[in-house]
Amino acid sequence: MMSEIFSEYYDKLLRQLSIDFNCTPADLRAKENIITVSKLNEGRRSYSPGIPFLQMVTVGGNAVIMADECLQEFLRGFVGDMEGHRLFEFDNLTKLNEELKRYGYRISPTHHMFLPFRNVEVKDVCRVKWLYGDEIGQFYGDPRFPNAIAFPEPCPVRPDRIVVVAVDGDIIMGMAGCSEDAPHWQQIGIDVLPEYRSRGIGSYLVTLLKNKIIEMGDVPFYGTAAANIMSQNIALNSGFRSAWAETEATKIEE
Repeated sequence: MMSEIFSEYYDKLLRQLSIDFNCTPADLRAKENIITVSKLNEGRRSYSPGIPFLQMVTVGGNAVIMADECLQEFLRGFVGDMEGHRLFEFDNLTKLNEELKRYGYRISPTHHMFLPFRNVEVKDVCRVKWLYGDEIGQFYGDPRFPNAIAFPEPCPVRPDRIVVVAVDGDIIMGMAGCSEDAPHWQQIGIDVLPEYRSRGIGSYLVTLLKNKIIEMGDVPFYGTAAANIMSQNIALNSGFRSAWAETEATKIEE
């Protein structure tokens, strides 16, 4: 059952994914799988340079695959009438990966993505500091924060906008940050130093940042790996709910 909050952001998600995957919002809810041709649409999220060779997404029903022309015939045979979510299972990703290798590409890990679902009461856990824009630059290259901000250097395509830091005096315990991956779409990342984990700091920072982004009128979203249970629990504790899964092909480095 969708909450009113989730429903509002879900409609925005379908519009954004239609830009990202060169399809229509209706395609993402179709009964059959949809294959489209790769294109760099204005306003899309971009995680690899150039026109994507292959990207695949599901919101739980069918799948939409945006791919290069050279993959279209293979994909039509490969996809068939398979349920969309099954294309993300290991055996099918392996088959897809074998085809991609013919062109010098490989499949990337699947990311599970979250949208706001409910409001969470914020109870103070620790002191925090807020940083914006250029104030974030002091932390680039810091190996403690590979998820909260771009690492090891800023990313012009997905600029970091806001950081909230958990502090104990002059000691940093953790950091949550957001990057603007598409206009008004802010992806949240979190790093809590090992000695300060299991204290609720991660959920606290992510909740604060989620609320700040919503106050700005932007869309907060959160992504993590399939097996990263701790990160998924932070998303759930912070009022997010699983909304879509996606993967893409990346060039094999020689």
